[in-house]
Amino acid sequence: QGRYTIGPRVAELAAAASGERLRAVALPTLRRLRDLTGESAQIYRRQGSQRLCVASVEPATGLRDTVPEGIRLTMSAGSAAQVLSAWEKSRCDFSAAQLQTVRKRGWAESVGEREPGVASVSAPVWSARRVVAAVSISGPIDRLSRKPGRTFGPAVVEAAEQVQHDLASVRATS
Repeated sequence: QGRYTIGPRVAELAAAASGERLRAVALPTLRRLRDLTGESAQIYRRQGSQRLCVASVEPATGLRDTVPEGIRLTMSAGSAAQVLSAWEKSRCDFSAAQLQTVRKRGWAESVGEREPGVASVSAPVWSARRVVAAVSISGPIDRLSRKPGRTFGPAVVEAAEQVQHDLASVRATS
């Protein structure tokens, strides 16, 4: 009929563009977080029923939890999955009590949940009153401990807030 409509490819392109912006904005903060904690740092965003590692930085030496950029991981395990699920209404694999604890503390921790021997701590990045990403650190349980949030929760929350601030600044100038 000579008419055009916007198809699903536009949503894919928008997601890719926002992922690149998130990566560019988050990298400096992830590097500072890595340097402060000595652990691998990542930022994830939800992509359908999975989470996507948008950016990842590793310490120069020592045992580390390498999470490649672009990898998609399950939403059923790990602190980032908990954070990305805690403020959503959709059904998930975490208990209501677990998600309530994440919302109350403002961060999530995981010990051997996603991978044996690995612990992590994650915090939400907010935009327009919704969680758009999760900043995380991960590493060996021997270094992070069985209660990694006690030691690293405040630093991860601060990093997530910095990414949130930087994203808002980029949006305001674009």
